[in-house]
Amino acid sequence: MNDNSQATTQLIREWMELFTTRSMHDSWRYVKAVNLSMPQFSILMRLYYHGQCGIADMSERMEITAAGASQLVERLVQSGLVRRAEDPHDRRARQLTLTESGREVIERGIDERYKWVKRLVSTLSEEQRAEVLRVLPMLVETARGLQEK
Repeated sequence: MNDNSQATTQLIREWMELFTTRSMHDSWRYVKAVNLSMPQFSILMRLYYHGQCGIADMSERMEITAAGASQLVERLVQSGLVRRAEDPHDRRARQLTLTESGREVIERGIDERYKWVKRLVSTLSEEQRAEVLRVLPMLVETARGLQEK
């Protein structure tokens, strides 16, 4: 690896550290404020981004037992954030969907998580913003390409 590659790698690692630390801190603070656990919030996020799924799918994704996933889901159902309904294709299975309240909790959480990005951008000069707009799309596109491989 040449000096330019090492410097680029180091700079991206520093950005990742800052971004991850800040993003996770704000997420944890919000989750705590709305009286949820991170696993419960993870269930809500999964339903928000990917739509309905079954308990078995959720337990597999979270790498916990179906009983453990059921207990987490039950608390979310009782809180009115998740709806559990019979699967029309398998009467023994239950499908989970996000309620409107659950959707609102996630959308507020997303806003809270990224408030610092707005503050960061507001501190940049017009020239600095233009430079970010010039370079960052290339990084995003390259990262997406790596994600698919």
